[in-house]
Amino acid sequence: MGPRSRELLATLTDADLSTAAFPFATSRIIDLGYARVRASRITYVGELGYELYVPTEFAQSVYDVIVSAGKPFGLRLAGYHALNSLRMEKAYRHWGHDIGEENTPLEAGLQFAVAWNKPGGFVGLEALIGQREAGARRRLVAVALHGADRLLYHNEPIWRNGELVGKISSGMFGHTVGAALGLGYLANGGAPVSTEWIAAGQYEVEVAAERVPARVSLQPFYDPASERVKC
Repeated sequence: MGPRSRELLATLTDADLSTAAFPFATSRIIDLGYARVRASRITYVGELGYELYVPTEFAQSVYDVIVSAGKPFGLRLAGYHALNSLRMEKAYRHWGHDIGEENTPLEAGLQFAVAWNKPGGFVGLEALIGQREAGARRRLVAVALHGADRLLYHNEPIWRNGELVGKISSGMFGHTVGAALGLGYLANGGAPVSTEWIAAGQYEVEVAAERVPARVSLQPFYDPASERVKC
């Protein structure tokens, strides 16, 4: 993952990695080192990148090849906290925290992934159409605290114009944007949560019994158009 991931991977395979031949959200079988692997051009960190699915017996050798070739590109190993920080900047949802069986795609901002015209429909289609027509009563938003001296983790209350309207579902510090970030659902007392209602509010997040000014957005705080992902 990263802005130089294509350059690095290109030194290890003869596959065409150009955007025209290998666009975002596609998957290819490529040769890498002594292995044949599946490379999926997808990301959970908000940058150009590839997920590599490697046969178990070749995992060590592929790892060694990548690490060795990555030195000139500044390759570094990163753990889950780094991944979590980056996905928060892109407002990528996490199953079990930000989305689950109690949330609908409309509430979670994932309506783009719904096949509304799927032949034969799907379980819950009628209910989802009804919610689309009436307006969702909860909406997931990205939250950023003003200032960089507080952290968000989970369950912090969200206040709008002095009224409690939701809570943080997951949080992490975003090092690229320089702010504590979170995702959380907002509710409007049983009324639909519109884009206009969200934009008209003044927000605070309660951190350790202190209300900290915050801004909310339906778009990610980092690269909202996903230009870096799809380059």
